Amino acid sequence: MPKLLLVEDEKSIAEGLAITLEAEGFQVAWVKDGLDAIPAWERVRPDMVVLDLMLPGMSGTEICRAIRARSDVPIIMLTARDAEVDRVVGLELGADDYVTKPFSTRELVARIKAILRRAPRVDDVVNEAPVEAAGVRVDRVRHEVQVDGVVVELPPKEFELLAFLIEHAGRVLTRGQLIDEIWGSDYVGDTKTLDVHIRRLRTRVERDPKTPERIQTVRGVGYRFTDR
Repeated sequence: MPKLLLVEDEKSIAEGLAITLEAEGFQVAWVKDGLDAIPAWERVRPDMVVLDLMLPGMSGTEICRAIRARSDVPIIMLTARDAEVDRVVGLELGADDYVTKPFSTRELVARIKAILRRAPRVDDVVNEAPVEAAGVRVDRVRHEVQVDGVVVELPPKEFELLAFLIEHAGRVLTRGQLIDEIWGSDYVGDTKTLDVHIRRLRTRVERDPKTPERIQTVRGVGYRFTDR
């Protein structure tokens, strides 16, 4: 039974979501104050965190930053429809996805299931050799990235995206291929999530993110990691 931590101060949203998730086979722990989120995460050790951005006591971005500094647990953020800046900040802090309010409970549950299906398992990477292109080396077994010999820390989704790009260095990968591979073929969100992760990756692996050389945009198609 997957364990899910729900951090949401709106009782009507939290109760309805908890009922639906429990019916889908999840074990749900709910906290409504931001200050209770980290202690609850430490106690529950959930497989997934669903985290509202606007919380009393401690903001969702602060909670996301604190969890991501210690864990790769998948995080979905809940945001207001007009809070695009907050959504981008959440993704840049390491959230895997976001859902805007008001949202369809069915859509959110579908995204939770899709992300959990994509969560890497130890058995999946134990025999994988490191891959390298254009001075960037990715070691899935050690979950380590080196850029020009310097170790760079990446959140889970950025790590997966970079690894997939380098494993297919020199090939043009469509936006659809990247979303299917990293977020799953049943992903129902928009493509801004991919855009934010690509932009964030460029700040980590490019010498000059404003003129990227390693992660190249192929206009109207997708992206390519250079093999040179």
